[in-house]
Amino acid sequence: MELELGYDLLGGRLRSIGDVQLDYGSWGGRPRTLGPHPLEYDLLGSRLRRIGDTEIGYPRLSSVPRTFGTWDVDCAAWSGIPRRIGPYPVDHPRFSGRVRAIGPLDVSYDLLGSRPRRITLPKDWTALPDDLLRVLFLVLHLQTERNKRSSSAA
Repeated sequence: MELELGYDLLGGRLRSIGDVQLDYGSWGGRPRTLGPHPLEYDLLGSRLRRIGDTEIGYPRLSSVPRTFGTWDVDCAAWSGIPRRIGPYPVDHPRFSGRVRAIGPLDVSYDLLGSRPRRITLPKDWTALPDDLLRVLFLVLHLQTERNKRSSSAA
C-alpha cells in the first residue's frame, strides 16, 4: 500500500499524509493538527514539543530531540536527522538529510529529489499505525526544518 503526501498549491507545505490532513493556524506558518492530534510548539514556536499526547524532549538549547514519549531518539550530531526513534530505525544516505526509510516504511521523492511524495507500507499492511504516523511526521518535520535552516544560511 502507498500513501501520497499532499502539499499546498505552491508545494511548500505538507497538507496530508494519505487520508490524514494537516491543518495550519490562521497565519499559516506551522501545522496545528495532524489528523486528530494537536501539535504544540515551545513558546517561541521554534521546536515541536508534542504530537497529540506524545511529548518530545530536547536538551536545553538544542533543536535536536532526545526523547519521543518514552522512546529515546538517536540523532546524528552533524545533521540532527534521527537515526532511530524508539524501535524504528531511520535510514538516510550517508552525508544526506534525505530520509529513505523509517522502520518498515519506504520514502520516495519527487522528480527533483527534493520533496518526499510517497510512503510505501509493507505489503500486508492496510493502514499506517498511529505511533508510526507520529514518528513519520516527526522525521518529515525535522527534515523540513533542517532544510529551511540550511537554505536560509546560504
